Amino acid sequence: MRIYFMTFGCKVNLYETAAMEGMFAERGYVLSDRPDDADICVINSCTVTSESDNKAGQALRRLRRLRPDAVIAVTGCYPQALPEAEKMLPEADIVTGTKDRSRLPDLVEDFLDKRTRTVYIPEYGLRDEFEKMSCTAIPGHTRAFLKIQDGCDRFCSYCMIPYSRGRIRSKAPDDLRSEAEALAKAGYSELVLTGINLAFYGAEFGMNLADAVEICNGIDGIKRIRLGSLEPEMMTDSVLDRLSACEKLCPSFHLSLQSGCAKTLKAMNRRYTPEEYFSLAEKLRARFADCSITTDVMTGFPGETEEDFIESYEFVKRMRFADIHVFPYSVRRGTRAEKMPCQIDGGTKHRRAEKMSALGREMRREFLESQLGRTCPVLFEREKNDGFHGGYAPNYTFIKILTKNSEKSLRNMVFYVTIDKIGDDCCFGYIEDGRDPDVSGISAENL
Repeated sequence: MRIYFMTFGCKVNLYETAAMEGMFAERGYVLSDRPDDADICVINSCTVTSESDNKAGQALRRLRRLRPDAVIAVTGCYPQALPEAEKMLPEADIVTGTKDRSRLPDLVEDFLDKRTRTVYIPEYGLRDEFEKMSCTAIPGHTRAFLKIQDGCDRFCSYCMIPYSRGRIRSKAPDDLRSEAEALAKAGYSELVLTGINLAFYGAEFGMNLADAVEICNGIDGIKRIRLGSLEPEMMTDSVLDRLSACEKLCPSFHLSLQSGCAKTLKAMNRRYTPEEYFSLAEKLRARFADCSITTDVMTGFPGETEEDFIESYEFVKRMRFADIHVFPYSVRRGTRAEKMPCQIDGGTKHRRAEKMSALGREMRREFLESQLGRTCPVLFEREKNDGFHGGYAPNYTFIKILTKNSEKSLRNMVFYVTIDKIGDDCCFGYIEDGRDPDVSGISAENL
């Protein structure tokens, strides 16, 4: 039977989809990249915003119209955070959450046998263990995602994640090492370590994020290590010192901010001040050459005055981010922020978001301009497109080079590139002839 997966949300979801694909493949199912010829369709949902919930529901209805006789399952954060969501997903034959994903193949096969709608959403407990999931291939990607942490204990006042993912828990070091070694053997030279609250890796057994990076840093075949989104907590001087000693760790950090206003951060139940955040960013820049720092910024949180927004805006400007993701606050049912007074009207939230986004575009341009003249190793990921090959520098700058040979793909190869132009959201450059990159041994002469 053929099975199709549709994934919404973060890198953790992408990893989990790949792991579930592997579970089904082991049972003889054939993976499909198109829903129209699939016997089974699985939607891996996200619930970070109300819009995320809506997208899952819309996708479900489209799939049901397209494949009226297919078995359709909805899994992921949406049903887990809001168990009553199963009543809003009547088109789904199977509804399950984020816990016990290994049960999904059994649930599908039970439905195929009995044709009885199934809702399986077990609750998380205080001492749940990290669910053993692994994958040795991320279809369509040259970088491999490796989930090492799950859950969150912080309960930010706007967020449903602790309800959809449970408490913090981490992949055991031996399991982490084994999976990273398997990914290296599968041909991946770059790992992206992911988690729901990645900075808390190992907290429950006396370790920290540096331990995870050091394990990967010592594995033959792994040439680059990236970190997924980070919360500012737990990034102590000791952790930073150890991370900076890992030569394979890329100098790009997505450090979640949410607001540059101290009052708003407190209302959000974020556990840091703007000045503490600024200090952490400066420590990263001091330890990692050509470091890029990106972030998320929310506008229109309940009670955010115009003065509060300006305070946040000025702080973001001071930070000189390489890029920012801006979004207006979205009410989430079941969170404390839902019941807070002084909710901001939609027009004001979006006006502030646009102003912040404009600042983000200015900073992005300034960052790209700062890359002019640099020479760096680029791991090419995208196939030839519009006459260019494209890939990423260690600091996650996307760089394009002109195609010299229309029949030659550079995918998963690394070359040193000198940047000589910038575009709207990328840089352009040329390969340095005669300089073999440390990470592949392939020279420009092979083009």
